[in-house]
Amino acid sequence: MFNGILIEKDEQGYRAAVKAIDESVLPEGDVTINVSHSTINYKDALAITGKGPVVRKFPMVPGVDLVGTVEQSDSDKFNVGDKVLLNGFGVGENHCGGLAQKARLKSDWLVPLPAGFSPRQAMAIGTAGYTAMLCVIALEKSGITPDKGEILVTGANGGVGSFSIAILAKLGYNVVASTGRLDEADYLKKLGAVEVIDRNLLSEPGRPLAKERWAGAIDSAGSHTLANVCASTKYGGVVAACGLAQGMDLPATVAPFILRGVTLAGIDSVMRPINDRVEAWQRLSEILTPDVFEDISTDIGLSEVVQTAEALMEGKVRGRVVVDING
Repeated sequence: MFNGILIEKDEQGYRAAVKAIDESVLPEGDVTINVSHSTINYKDALAITGKGPVVRKFPMVPGVDLVGTVEQSDSDKFNVGDKVLLNGFGVGENHCGGLAQKARLKSDWLVPLPAGFSPRQAMAIGTAGYTAMLCVIALEKSGITPDKGEILVTGANGGVGSFSIAILAKLGYNVVASTGRLDEADYLKKLGAVEVIDRNLLSEPGRPLAKERWAGAIDSAGSHTLANVCASTKYGGVVAACGLAQGMDLPATVAPFILRGVTLAGIDSVMRPINDRVEAWQRLSEILTPDVFEDISTDIGLSEVVQTAEALMEGKVRGRVVVDING
């Protein structure tokens, strides 16, 4: 038996709570991990609260991120005692995830913990920071260098947004942060934003083409926000789209793409090939410094997960939440 968050759905309804979980609940996999830390992402909050159709099987341990130590391995890729991390691959949706003391996973999903990070720091980054790094790499590979102009980051107070600002600033970009919480402007500027704007400037229906401003953008909102971001991106600019906090729709026209040569780069972090994952985590270990983790993340224990998930859904959580599984 081990402790964890268990989501159940039956005639009594949908519920999530800390429980003693039998190992028989764990699915098949060739590596068993003693989990030390996990996180709460937006997808985890949807799963825990039941406010989104995230969970595909029941009972389910949520948690799309985890870091821990290999307890048992039938794989030649990892040995007992190795430190590993995981992001995505449907974990926490159709395969028991990281918000428990144990996890059984496929070795093909695992990345060695970079030497520069502690387990806690790796989860302060989690899927949010890893996705932010994939977005930045997409901008770089499309030739968007710091001298090209400002980079817009939407959803700036969220995990992806916070890490996008920190990474871009460390690399020398001028970052403009868009947020619905202007009272957090000092936090965003501490991360490296040079300007903070109200998200309402972008979240309402706009024109097919607007005044050119951004050389590039990282968007986690979707819907009208993404349409307006594309409409105000400079000629030859790149927009990395990685989220749908405002909506899954895209009420846009082709004008930015065929008249200004704007590129809309889709960023998937869930099923990303392992080589891309290793590259992203290596870059993160080279760029980020310890002070970033202090500014972006807070810590909780398992007993606080359900309550924190509710707060995240209400927009009351800033940055990243690290879960100390044994705390």
